Amino acid sequence: MTHKKNRPALTWTFIGLLAATAVLGGCASVETRPTAATNASNPLIAQAGHLAREHAGLSGAARSDNEQQINRLLGQLDDATLSREAAALPVGDPLYNFMGKVMMQRGLPLPRPFDRSSDWNFNAGQRPPAEADGYRPPMKLAVLLPATGASAVAGASVRDGLSTAYYGESRRRPDILFYDTGSNAAGAVAAYDKAVADGNDFVIGPLGRDEVSAVFAKGTLPVPVLALNRGNVAPPSGNVSFSLTPEDEGIAAADYLLERGAKRVLAIGGSDDGQRRAIAALKERLAARGAQISDTIGEGTADLGPFVAKPGGVDAVFLAVKGSAARTLIPKLAIVGLSDKPRVATSQLLSGTGKPEQDRVLDGLAFPSESWTSGGIRGLPPAVGVAQTLPTARGPGAARLFAFGYDAWQLSAYLERLATRPDAFINGATGVLRIDGGGSVLRTPAWSTFSSGVPVPLADAARR
Repeated sequence: MTHKKNRPALTWTFIGLLAATAVLGGCASVETRPTAATNASNPLIAQAGHLAREHAGLSGAARSDNEQQINRLLGQLDDATLSREAAALPVGDPLYNFMGKVMMQRGLPLPRPFDRSSDWNFNAGQRPPAEADGYRPPMKLAVLLPATGASAVAGASVRDGLSTAYYGESRRRPDILFYDTGSNAAGAVAAYDKAVADGNDFVIGPLGRDEVSAVFAKGTLPVPVLALNRGNVAPPSGNVSFSLTPEDEGIAAADYLLERGAKRVLAIGGSDDGQRRAIAALKERLAARGAQISDTIGEGTADLGPFVAKPGGVDAVFLAVKGSAARTLIPKLAIVGLSDKPRVATSQLLSGTGKPEQDRVLDGLAFPSESWTSGGIRGLPPAVGVAQTLPTARGPGAARLFAFGYDAWQLSAYLERLATRPDAFINGATGVLRIDGGGSVLRTPAWSTFSSGVPVPLADAARR
């Protein structure tokens, strides 16, 4: 097997790490869970079903608004009712895929596979037959990442995580080629076209949001793509998007708080785009489940008392801030009686931490994390050890991207299984991974907190 690249060869240190990875067991396999089905009916289903039947004829903002309205209706159903009504829908009902996505977001098993014939479907093409666990990688794999430009550092972390997973697999592997996207949309489109011309049968990447949007805007793609971000349009049929976006963290935080009975959440954020996007996603998910953000305030707010004293009060707190801001906010939360309420932050919390004597104030604050960094996964050496060897895995941000690249390889190898089995999932380095009915990878993160100023996994961090 040859490994072709348009970048310098791997260092001997990295090759040693890859060999150690292979010895420790290779990539994680896809797992399955049993399913169950019962029957019932609900007036909310009728309303949502009417909207679902109209969905295919909509486009643009109308299509997005329609989907949000469907999700709000389904969000009013409890888990048992949602599962029961989904199982009662006939095969081919357009509402099923919407219900299935909500079920997956709640960690519920699907009664049957997604109805993919008219919406989204993955075709493994001429790949050799799958292994017993569903392993069926491409035959010739192209990876589109920025090797130059503003995103080159991030691209290197993703590249080395993917390469670690690739070399850690002892079974059949595809030839692999890396293409530089230059950190821009035009470069991503050019790299994709070159990958197609070179005869690759599957593409991982690109990485940037604008790059993904540009590739997806081409419409029907001759070679399927596992994009490493969310574009501004849904993946064309047969293509997949996988991301670690602020929106995903806002959604995960909302689900975490809803599971703990939160109805009115005080959101505190900074001014950067990622923090605002996380809060917006939190707000939308809470609204879909009958909860709300009581107020959104800036991280520099001096007195939190007036916001807590409003009618209805506050029963949970969401922090979209960095570690330094969180250390200032936690004592303020205690002053107004919120220290015993559920408190959750984004992973940005780790930025500016690392000194236990200062970070003790963050003890008990939950935040989404990666399975690899919070507790470890089979087949990949501990994050601390990898960071000592590889600069591209050193630090919270780099480690996160390294894990992201690791999972990108796993998704490419198990994609057919995930797309066709309702109970299939991957215990990945970034969390538990599934694919919804529209080609988006759904990630259930691990959860961590601080204890004595040091990040540690929560007891139920890997329950899903």
